[in-house]
Amino acid sequence: MPISKKTAKAARPKATSAKVAKVTARPKATSAKTVKKSVAKKAAAKKVAKKTVANKVTKATARPKTTSAATKKTTATATKKTAKAARPKATTAKAASERLLVGEGEGGARLDKYLDKKLENASRTRIQKWMERGAVTVNGEVARKSRPVEQGDVIVVTRPEESVAGNARPENIPLEIVYEDKYLVVVNKPKGLVTHPGHGVPGGTLANALLHHYKTMSDFGGADRPGIVHRLDRDTSGLLVAARDNVTHAALSAMLAERTISRTYQALVWREPAPSGTFDAPLGRHPKDPVKRAVIVPTHRGIPGKPAVTHYRVLDWYQFAAHVEVTLDTGRTHQIRVHFAHAGHPVAGDTLYGGGEPMLGRVPPLFQTPAAGLLKRLGSQALHAVRLSFTHPRTKKKLAFESPLPQEFKDALKHLEKFRREPEADDDDNLA
Repeated sequence: MPISKKTAKAARPKATSAKVAKVTARPKATSAKTVKKSVAKKAAAKKVAKKTVANKVTKATARPKTTSAATKKTTATATKKTAKAARPKATTAKAASERLLVGEGEGGARLDKYLDKKLENASRTRIQKWMERGAVTVNGEVARKSRPVEQGDVIVVTRPEESVAGNARPENIPLEIVYEDKYLVVVNKPKGLVTHPGHGVPGGTLANALLHHYKTMSDFGGADRPGIVHRLDRDTSGLLVAARDNVTHAALSAMLAERTISRTYQALVWREPAPSGTFDAPLGRHPKDPVKRAVIVPTHRGIPGKPAVTHYRVLDWYQFAAHVEVTLDTGRTHQIRVHFAHAGHPVAGDTLYGGGEPMLGRVPPLFQTPAAGLLKRLGSQALHAVRLSFTHPRTKKKLAFESPLPQEFKDALKHLEKFRREPEADDDDNLA
């Protein structure tokens, strides 16, 4: 039966149905955007969740805990301690600047000497240390200590900050007080006691002992040298003057420089020097050993030594040694010891400058055994500051003190007595 055209059209699938199937089967172009939006929404939701949790944690942390009274007290104490630790120590002095104008007639002097006269509470040694740090300028430029000042120069001194942490501390060390008043004190220093703290010696010194006995001493020479006007070596015993205020200290220092303080020493030296003599030889740091001093010739590295003058006279001669009395015009470090060693007569027992066992080889064989016996009786150099005299800088009274020889020195003299000899006309073994 023939099919009509209409029936055929109805039975034939529509051409568009394939297109619709294709469209339905193919994912929509907008579905990718939808996925991206969905992912973005989830990420945003996570962020919100995290913020919410963080806020909850913050609130929980910020919420004050219920604490006991004891806990509150402990916390408050800890807070105070923290505040104290953070607070700068009161013992640190702030740097202070001083401005000086060199006036008419003041030119020509060395800068360090000029400042020594102009500045209060500052020794020349202290000023030189400031210069080494660049704390002194002249006309805006850092100056050397040897620079001569000229009229019109503008000098600015910035005192460096000084921490009291390195200052000498009071220590209960016995002292033999020879004289004292409200201005100064004279002590008889024993052998083995260092005069003041220094490199490798933070305490246990004469300066520490003075602070214990007198509470306050001058700080003119520096906070680590309270009261110390001049020093004696560790193993040199005898008389030493110390100042209790800065005015007295400055006056005593000036008297030392002007040689109006008389200091007399006694020593035992090797071999037989001339009856009397003077050593006039500049001293400086040893070129090879920083601990030692030496006679410095003018050509040594172009650095001149410091003037040093030592006078002596022989009190007694022995077959291999001599008992001498010494006076000083200057007071350089190790001055007596270096001058006598340089002349070939080192102080007996002074191992630093050749006065120990090496000298036995220079003693005649007949006397080497008694010479060794002398060293056995001496623990170190036989050197004692026996007399000290000066005019009191404040009261203007003349003061004179004398210290007996220590027992060790006396024992050595007793040992030498059997080897005493009278001086001979040809005793001219002098300043070699």
